[in-house]
Amino acid sequence: MNATRTQAGVDWAVLALDLGGTQVRAAVVRGDGTVVTRRSSRTPVEGGGEAIVQACLDALGACRDAHDAAGGSTLLVGIGIAAPGPVDPIRGRVIDPPNLGSSFHDIPLAERALASLGLPAFLDRDTQVAALGEGAFGAARGCADYLYLTVSTGIGGAIVSGGNLLRGPDGTAGELGHLLVDRHGPPCGCGAVGHLEAIASGSAIARAARRKIDAGESEPLARLALERGPAFGAREVAEAETAGDPVAASIMADAREAFARACVGLVDVFNPALIVVGGALAAGQGDRWLDPARATVAREAFTVPGRRARIVPAALGADVGLAGAAVLVAERLDLEIVPPRARPGGPGRPGER
Repeated sequence: MNATRTQAGVDWAVLALDLGGTQVRAAVVRGDGTVVTRRSSRTPVEGGGEAIVQACLDALGACRDAHDAAGGSTLLVGIGIAAPGPVDPIRGRVIDPPNLGSSFHDIPLAERALASLGLPAFLDRDTQVAALGEGAFGAARGCADYLYLTVSTGIGGAIVSGGNLLRGPDGTAGELGHLLVDRHGPPCGCGAVGHLEAIASGSAIARAARRKIDAGESEPLARLALERGPAFGAREVAEAETAGDPVAASIMADAREAFARACVGLVDVFNPALIVVGGALAAGQGDRWLDPARATVAREAFTVPGRRARIVPAALGADVGLAGAAVLVAERLDLEIVPPRARPGGPGRPGER
């Protein structure tokens, strides 16, 4: 299909790819954000860059073949790719992601997808794509000025202003996890110290717990670490907090405070109507994670933006990157997003809690 607006009444869909450090996920996603025909596999990091690229192409090809075998009544118009940063969205390249191995460097993933599948392919950083998804189909639907934060193994973000993603001249804007919150804080994976990601991410919480275990300060954490082995992480620290361990409670409180203070700065700088918070760690904590940020913003942010900003949970869960890929393609090909159908458990109004 040519890169022009579809005619009224013509259904369209995209091939969507969500590349992560542990999983390659692909699907056919319709123009209303409905995710169908899923395929997923483990990311073969140990196999090197070419193995990862081939896993991506295989997953996309399997989705296309399944779509065609089912009758293919919905027109496939393009490929949308969410990839870990840093990326070059203009050239469709994944530059140097930290969790995909040393040989996955400056990879022309969009170009490879086009050559393999014969559809126009577009790529952006995973958090940018997620923000597009939440704006079109999720918690920020109908909102023109919002921030998206994902709190999981790491912390990422995106900025939407006036209905448009703020990408910056190099396409790297929105690395909100690398806000400085404590100049005397722990080292961050990027090489700096005291960043939000170094204190409030799942990996940072796990590292803080390991330090306490090594110092002999928490028997409950040590017991959980022995039981869970390599799987020990932020989930176990939160579990120990719920069970009453004061050391775990202190680690989690520090993480929530760092997140809350970062939100104050974001509200003062960007004046968002919403801060949409996704990611496994934030979702698992729910209001226990969000309420301190809401209270701190109300208390410490400038009055006008602090009164406006609402901090809300993301609505699309693990499908956010796949749904956002449809929006990415629609933007690049000038297509109309189909209003989401009302369905039980679907996204609510913007800002709804």
